[in-house]
Amino acid sequence: MYDALSVLALLRLDDDGAAAAGLLAGFACVYIVIVLAVTAFFIFCLWRIFTKAGYSGAMALIALVPGLGPLICLCILAFGNWPVLQHRG
Repeated sequence: MYDALSVLALLRLDDDGAAAAGLLAGFACVYIVIVLAVTAFFIFCLWRIFTKAGYSGAMALIALVPGLGPLICLCILAFGNWPVLQHRG
């Protein structure tokens, strides 16, 4: 197992920075896969919540809007009249 100093020492031995670039590229690939998996799970959960509330599940895609998307979904669910409750009478 390498500690942080030995990894830095290995990276300094390479003058052209290829090892550092490879390490960064590997980290970026793993990071992107994790972010996509978490985002897909979040959209899946919102889809299920919107469906159970009586809305179209596709409204979960609003959460993909950067910045305000998740807040808009939360406001719709928190302050909107759920169609499933209106049908119960």
